[in-house]
Amino acid sequence: MLAVVASTFFVGFGGGVVFPILPNLGAILGITPFVVGIILSANRFTRLFMNAPAGVLTDRFGTRKPFVAGLTIEGLATLGYVVAVHAAAPAAWFLFSRILWGVGSALVFATAYTIVADIADREARGTSMGLVRGGITLGFPSGLVLGGVVSELYGISEAFILAAGFALFASLVAFFTVPETHVDEEDETVSPFDIELTVPAVTVGLVNFGLYFAYIGALFASLVLFLEAYDIAVLGFGPQGSSGVFMAITVLSASVFMIIGGVLSDRFDSRVPTLLAFIGISFVGFLILTVSADFYALTIACLLIGAGQGGTSGPLIALLADLTPDDRMGRAMGTNNVFGDLGGGFGPVLTLPAIDAIGFAPVYAACAVVPVLAGIALVAGVRRETGSALPNTDLVNAD
Repeated sequence: MLAVVASTFFVGFGGGVVFPILPNLGAILGITPFVVGIILSANRFTRLFMNAPAGVLTDRFGTRKPFVAGLTIEGLATLGYVVAVHAAAPAAWFLFSRILWGVGSALVFATAYTIVADIADREARGTSMGLVRGGITLGFPSGLVLGGVVSELYGISEAFILAAGFALFASLVAFFTVPETHVDEEDETVSPFDIELTVPAVTVGLVNFGLYFAYIGALFASLVLFLEAYDIAVLGFGPQGSSGVFMAITVLSASVFMIIGGVLSDRFDSRVPTLLAFIGISFVGFLILTVSADFYALTIACLLIGAGQGGTSGPLIALLADLTPDDRMGRAMGTNNVFGDLGGGFGPVLTLPAIDAIGFAPVYAACAVVPVLAGIALVAGVRRETGSALPNTDLVNAD
């Protein structure tokens, strides 16, 4: 777990660095808000076709090789951002780089959680998933701050170069430290459509869809625009630097509550109450954004939304592992990632033009409802699969 956390932490810089820069850079490079949304979502749309093959490759060949390969691809994709800033067709280069990042991240996500599912005991699975998820996510706010602050102080290219260096370093960390944990060579199929369509996989996937649509797809994609519209700044930074700080606050909150949520889900008899509580916290966070637009309200909202997102992450993946046979866990993670990428991918494409047309408050109000719908889907799916809306973790049988 420590090897996975260390390597994914460093590569996370490349994932976060583009968010505070690109929305504001769009006008300078002549990229429309719709195209910016497409670029920000391109990695997630790519993963829609890569998540299932990544899961199958994990179940067939193991976790180590796909994990190292994915990290290396993400590092090369981050270098593509540097080329994009100076290229004659910046939108095309940014799009290509985000697509390449999607290929790499599909491999990383499918393998990282499968490693944890392989090595963690059931009674500590929520805590273990929360620790790894928190470690993976900590790299992202570092990238947000890196992208916002370094780009303002030194330049956009410098921020991208630094992020690429950390991302490529991550692949070296993984190569020398991550062991093999998961091999099943009986399955010969590698297909983009070979995913788990069981009730647990689809249920957890739907929850993931709703949370990522609101969190990454809406809030992160629009935050720099929100700060600019309401003239909110942090430490004298402009919208880019300030958005990096607020995103970092959100993700740091998420990282802390990933661990807390995982511990709570292990401590209680059922994981579902913990999940529903943090879904409710996310709902409150988005509601705050609809009624107030000052520095303090935004800070509280970011803390709550981050807590809601983070608190569900560990227990949600642990619940999926509880309900999935070991030899199908790679595919189940692929399904979960497909739904999450659908949410995170469609979020910017739908919300950025909507904000431009009707404003921030109605869009954030709609985003508050999305986690509630995810909670309803969770209870319905778990009840259908186990016969109880609050199944006892120790009695769940994935076989």
